[in-house]
Amino acid sequence: MATYKQIQSYIKDTHGYTPRSCWIAHMKEVCGLNPKTAVNRHVGARKQPCPEEKQDDLRKAFEHFRLI
Repeated sequence: MATYKQIQSYIKDTHGYTPRSCWIAHMKEVCGLNPKTAVNRHVGARKQPCPEEKQDDLRKAFEHFRLI
């Protein structure tokens, strides 16, 4: 399984920006990958969900690393 750092590096190299770790966790939930719960995460809705324009990039990264 790819680490968040590997996913961030891949996105930076291919798309020119570094995604936030909370975006990766949100997209893992959306794709049914069951991310680990962060220690500082509160119960309820995400404060910073992944922006819609970045979601496709993260899905492609998940496919690249064969997570989905």
